[in-house]
Amino acid sequence: MREEVIQYFTETEEEFANLLIDIGLKKNVAKVLVFLVNTQEATSWALERGIGLRQPEVSLAVKYMAEQGWISRRDTPSVRKGRPNKIYALAMPVKDIIAAIEKNTKNEVNKQLTLVKKIRDHI
Repeated sequence: MREEVIQYFTETEEEFANLLIDIGLKKNVAKVLVFLVNTQEATSWALERGIGLRQPEVSLAVKYMAEQGWISRRDTPSVRKGRPNKIYALAMPVKDIIAAIEKNTKNEVNKQLTLVKKIRDHI
């Protein structure tokens, strides 16, 4: 039997993820981001177990983050038969990721304010 160490969220990490969710980041993306901030790298399996998400949820979050350029992926051969393990790590400093989130949030707020102005103009 093999033994592996699984990391889980602390209360502080859960709070950090909730703050990201509150400003509009998707829940699963926020959780994966916080997990990777606190580990150098993680496999899909470690993300699933450590955050409590199912494989499709992790895949969607990782896909979004890769599209944003926030994470990198490398494949390593599997210890057993089968597909290689995917290992994920942050591709940029967390401060840069937070800056990108801030920029996106500001853009969304500005769009909403523009729509409110248009509504007021029609009244």
